[in-house]
Amino acid sequence: MQSAIPRRAALGAALLAATALVAPPAQGAFAATTAVNVSVNARAGLATVPATALGVNDAIWDTTLGTDAVADLLGSAGVKMIRYPGGSYADIYHWETHTAPGGYVAPNTDFDTFMASARRTGAQPMIIANYGTGSAEEAAGWVRYANVTKGYQAKYWTIGNENYGNGRYGSAWEADDHTDLSPTQYANEVVAYADAMKAVDPTIKVGAVLTTPANWPDGIVAAGDSATWNQTVLSIAGPHIDFADVHWYPGGGSAAEAIGKTQYLDDTIYALRQQINKYGGAGAAKIGISLTELNVGVGQNTQPGAIFLADAYASLIANGVFTVQWWNVHNGIGTPSTVAGQPDYNDFGLLSSGTCTADNSVCEPPLNTPFAPYHALKLLSSFLHPGDQMIRAGTDNALVTAHASRRPNGDLAVLMINKDPDAAHDVAVSYAGYTPSAAAPTVLTYGNGDTAAHAGSATTLPAYSLTLLTLKPAAAITAPQAPAQLTASAITDRTATISWTGVAKAGKYEIYRANGAVSEQLGETGATSFTVRNLQPGTRYTVNVLARDNAGNQSWSSAPLTFTTGAPATSTCTVKFADVNDWGNGYVGQVDITNTGAVPLNGWTLNYTWPTGWQTVSSGWSATWTQTGTDVRVTSDATLAANGGTASAGFVGSYSGPNILPTAFTLNGTVCSIA
Repeated sequence: MQSAIPRRAALGAALLAATALVAPPAQGAFAATTAVNVSVNARAGLATVPATALGVNDAIWDTTLGTDAVADLLGSAGVKMIRYPGGSYADIYHWETHTAPGGYVAPNTDFDTFMASARRTGAQPMIIANYGTGSAEEAAGWVRYANVTKGYQAKYWTIGNENYGNGRYGSAWEADDHTDLSPTQYANEVVAYADAMKAVDPTIKVGAVLTTPANWPDGIVAAGDSATWNQTVLSIAGPHIDFADVHWYPGGGSAAEAIGKTQYLDDTIYALRQQINKYGGAGAAKIGISLTELNVGVGQNTQPGAIFLADAYASLIANGVFTVQWWNVHNGIGTPSTVAGQPDYNDFGLLSSGTCTADNSVCEPPLNTPFAPYHALKLLSSFLHPGDQMIRAGTDNALVTAHASRRPNGDLAVLMINKDPDAAHDVAVSYAGYTPSAAAPTVLTYGNGDTAAHAGSATTLPAYSLTLLTLKPAAAITAPQAPAQLTASAITDRTATISWTGVAKAGKYEIYRANGAVSEQLGETGATSFTVRNLQPGTRYTVNVLARDNAGNQSWSSAPLTFTTGAPATSTCTVKFADVNDWGNGYVGQVDITNTGAVPLNGWTLNYTWPTGWQTVSSGWSATWTQTGTDVRVTSDATLAANGGTASAGFVGSYSGPNILPTAFTLNGTVCSIA
């Protein structure tokens, strides 16, 4: 993100102008008569919370950068990573002279001032090296100054910011002085930067800029290129980087739409990880993911912003993202409106800038007044502690979401988010693999219009609120360590072998499949591998392994392992499914079908299922295309000759979230091989 005073150039005018008038919650509204069931499943472990999880952005045009007041507010909110020198400004900023030609640099915002403030906050820095107008030598000099001269131990460095916005794909907001604006040029420069910077300090971690799946320009191949930005950058720079850096501004025409887009995040990170694994080289598994700019499209300063922040941070961290960073500490007033009954200033900052509209008709609260997302971040710092293991949680009501984490001392924390702006909801919480103490939990609630989190109810969620339960275990149990390093091998259409590192005191191991917030036991064994059978072709599976000792005590869950079954190695038909021409939210697809059987097919029907609920066939040709729910049916009266008869059919597909292509097809009821 970059700023004028300061605004995000990359955001379209429609997003900047988007406002929503949402009815305020009814005061004293009665809770729904049917309780929402919240399920917490300790047998389905997710990612461990890293020390860098909760982050924000700071920028050299912010006159408050480095002040004790801001550092203390960020420290109080649990911020553990701060990004500098600020979005698109990074690609015009020269650290040694503390200048940004073409931009504004506020007094007292130099690197040393920033580092002093980060230390006061208790946060690690993430530093953006200047790719657009800088050089590998300049970046290496910054590493030398930071870590050799000053001993700051600055570990995380990203090469540039949103560099796909340099005009290669049409839109241009990111400075880039290179003659070649291609992803190939960027990738080659990343290699040069990483080599030069690590020659100074081999312990640093270097990240490259990627696009977020289903966000522009993901899926697009620019004129003159042979592949997308992500494929090109990963194929060249993958072996030289330590993490991939992405941004996410989902937008939305209403508050409900904006906060509902967090449903995409599980598949977004899955799709990004698939790209990394496919194109990142032999060491792809070591490449981490950072999401260093995030903000909601409606209600940035009010309860939608708070709800979105809490839901998005928790989802991303559960999926293994090592840092999530809100844009921004301060940003400045936009177009004011009323959202959920509260004044919203269309300001992307966590804290008020204390500014007014150009005609002085509307002014923000005093400088550094926390906005609603700040309070959500502060509540998250009570929910997520470094070293906690996130575990699966879910509900039976789309307007209530839940997240959970388990602490090393045995405590369990459950975050429940009521996205209903009008009604409170009673909740009934159940636990699998965990027995809470009979003592009342500690409860914190942050509601619409609140100025801080406060004691709340464990059984009723106010309208438009965040509620955090913290529970003690019923009893202390000495259990085996959790199995680790899960891998999947020999994956076919119907089977997969799961292996893991054994642990002391384990009498046996139990293998579970996570299905939402419910776990299905697939089997148990005394060995350190297990072959799962009777799987469905082209299906994504997530499994966890737990150890149980001879006294019956069960370990914590392993981290999850996700794999996708394939198609049969041999069949009487083959299918090739291709995304031929993608434009970011839709594409032309082609399906090629071959009858490899000995019998001709006089008329044929191809069936497949979209992996997500936001993928559709808009139109099709050379066959009759129909879609019901996520199931697609393609029919033709034509004959497919035996022993190699072929047919092709095309379609226009659209998607509003990650476009994960199907990998299982049946032809006249037979599961086909994939060409």
